[in-house]
Amino acid sequence: MTTDGDSTTVGDGTAHGEAGDGLPPAEDGWERETVAYRGISRRLAAHYLVNLGGELVGTDDPAEATRVDGDGWRVALSAEKVTVTAAIKLTEVTAEFDGDPEALAELLPKYRQKAMRAGG
Repeated sequence: MTTDGDSTTVGDGTAHGEAGDGLPPAEDGWERETVAYRGISRRLAAHYLVNLGGELVGTDDPAEATRVDGDGWRVALSAEKVTVTAAIKLTEVTAEFDGDPEALAELLPKYRQKAMRAGG
């Protein structure tokens, strides 16, 4: 696991849809990568993913989105308030990417560029 400022990235490539993790099982040959950003909303993360070719699953409201599927990839979204300092709390949005390695290699840099926020 690596931490880069306000983002956290985990690339395990193995734990796909294990019992209790709340994520749908990955397809054979897919990889998993976790990316978390503070200071953006789940609505905005879902909007970015839709702009990158995904479709909301289970809702038409990006603010309620917990999953976005695209061609060769799928993302599970979650959000929680995290304490940055004793007086400051920010929303941290976590995106669990599952997908074909080639699809993720193209998608992740584009998502990171959209999600990176100065001052967040």
